[in-house]
Amino acid sequence: MTAVLAPAGLAAPTRFDPTGRARPHSRRWRIERLNRPNPLWGSNGVAFGPDGRLYVAQFLAGPISAVDPVSGEIETVVPLDGPVQAPDDLAFGADGSMYIADLPAGRVWRRTPAGAYHLVSDEVEVPNGITCIGDRLFVNEMRVDGRLLELFPDGSRGPKVVAEGLAMGNAMQQGPDGLLYYPQIVVGELWRVPPDGGVPELVASDVPGPVGARFDRDGMLVGVSSGMSGQLTRIDVFGDGRRSVLATGVPGIDNLAIDAAGRMFLSSYAGGGVTVLRPDGRSRELVPQSLNGPFGVTADARGTVYAADHYRLGRVEGRADGGVQTLEIFNGAHGVVALGRELHLTSETGEVLTYHLGERTPRVRAAGLRLPMGIAVGAGGVPVVAETGAGRVVAVPAAGGITVLAAGLDHPVDVAFDEEGRCYVSEERRGAVLRVESNGALTTFASGLGGPQGLVVRGSELFTVETEHRRLVSFCLETGRRRVEAERLPVGLPPGIEREEPDPVPGVAGRPRRFAGLALAPDGSLLLSANGEGTVLRLSPR
Repeated sequence: MTAVLAPAGLAAPTRFDPTGRARPHSRRWRIERLNRPNPLWGSNGVAFGPDGRLYVAQFLAGPISAVDPVSGEIETVVPLDGPVQAPDDLAFGADGSMYIADLPAGRVWRRTPAGAYHLVSDEVEVPNGITCIGDRLFVNEMRVDGRLLELFPDGSRGPKVVAEGLAMGNAMQQGPDGLLYYPQIVVGELWRVPPDGGVPELVASDVPGPVGARFDRDGMLVGVSSGMSGQLTRIDVFGDGRRSVLATGVPGIDNLAIDAAGRMFLSSYAGGGVTVLRPDGRSRELVPQSLNGPFGVTADARGTVYAADHYRLGRVEGRADGGVQTLEIFNGAHGVVALGRELHLTSETGEVLTYHLGERTPRVRAAGLRLPMGIAVGAGGVPVVAETGAGRVVAVPAAGGITVLAAGLDHPVDVAFDEEGRCYVSEERRGAVLRVESNGALTTFASGLGGPQGLVVRGSELFTVETEHRRLVSFCLETGRRRVEAERLPVGLPPGIEREEPDPVPGVAGRPRRFAGLALAPDGSLLLSANGEGTVLRLSPR
C-alpha cells in the first residue's frame, strides 16, 4: 500500500461533521483515512441559480447544495431533514423559484426564493428530467412508457401531457428552435417536441445510454452518456448532422450545466463531485470525487482495498490526496469480498456477481434474491450471502443455484466465518449476532447490541459495527467477553438527522440501504466503511 493519511487527517470538515472537530476515538487502534471524505452524496441534477452558483441535487441522501463555480465552496440549501426525500433533477423558473424532481416519492416541489416549500404535483410517476421555459414548468418520467408533462405551479389545472411513450426520459432542455429536447435512455435516442404538444421527432439515434440533452454555446446538441468513459456526443442538428465524440474520463456522468463562457460542469452519480470541462478540452475537479457510501469493503492478498459504492466498484488508492478509481459501473453494489483475483459482490437489485480483476469482466452467479447485502467466503471458496429481504443466509456456488444455510431470520445484514469454519450473522433489528450451526439451527452468540451491521473475525475475536451507537465492539469467540474498540465512528446519517427511506421504485436504481461494512486486511488491520463521510477507515493495532 502507498502512504495514507495520518490520524491528524481525521480533523477536517465533512458532510457528517461540518465543524471538523469530531473524530473517532480508540485506545487500542490507530485510525486513519484511506481516502478523502466526499463533500457530496453523489451529484445528479445540476443547474445554475439566479445567484450564479451551481446547484447540485444529491439523490443518494436528499440534500441540494450550492457550489461556487470558482472556489468550489459548498453550502447546503435543501437540508437532509427537509420535505424533499431524494432529488434527482432541478431547474429554476423566471422568478428564481427552484423546482425539484423528487424521484422515488413521485413528487415535484417548488422552493421559493424565500425558502418556502410547496408541493406542485404528486401525479408524476418517477419524475426526473425537469426544465423551465420562462414561467412554464416541464417534467418527464424515467420509466418505460413514460410521459413528458407540463405542470402548473399555480394549481390552476392538473398535468398536461406533451408527449408519451418515452423509454425512460431524463434531463432535457429547450433548444434554439424553441422545441423541447429530451433523451430516451433505453433505446439510446434523442427526441424533440413542441412545448405545446405535437408529434415528437427523432433527432439522433445510437447515443449510448443517454441521460441528458443539452445545447452548448455553439448551438450543438450534446448527448450525455452515463457509462465508464463519460462520453459526450456533439451533434449538429441544425446543419449537416455531423457528430463528434468526447470521452471526458468522468465515470457515471449524470448531468451537466453550461455557463456563459462555454464551460461544462459535469456531475457524476457514480463518484459525486463536479468536474469543469473547458472549451479547449482542459478539465479540473471543482468538487473532488470520492465514495458515496461506501458499503461493503474488502482487501485482496496484496492489501489492495476495494469498496462497493452502490453505483460502482471502486479501488481505494490510499493516497493522501484521496483517490478512488472506478473499476466498473454497477447497479446497487453493496457487499464485496476478495478471493484470489476475483471479487464477489452483492447487488440490491437481487444479484450476486463475480468480477475478475484481470479480465475486468463481471458475471452473474445468482439472480432474483431479495436484498442481498453482506457477503463472505465460506468452505471451498463459495460465497455466502446475508439475504436481508428473505431473512436467510445462502451459499452461492459457481455451478449455479443457491443453498440455504439458515432461514427464519428477521433482518440479517452481514456474515463472517471464524478459523474453524463456523458462520456468524448480524441481526440488525434484533440487536444480536447469531451463529449458524451445521444443521442450520441458530444460536445467539451476542445480544443487546445497537443495530449491528458489518462483521469480521480476526484471530480469536469477532468484531461488529454498532451503528446506533456509532462504535466498534469485539467479542472473544471462546468466552464471549465484550469490549468497545472504537467510538464516535462516522457511520450512518449525521447526528440528529432522522430519515425514512422511500420505498424502492421497480426498475429504477433506488437509494442504498445503509450498511457499515467491515473487513480484515492481510497485515491484520481492520477496514471499516465510514459511510457517513464517504471514506474507508483503517484501524491498525497500536
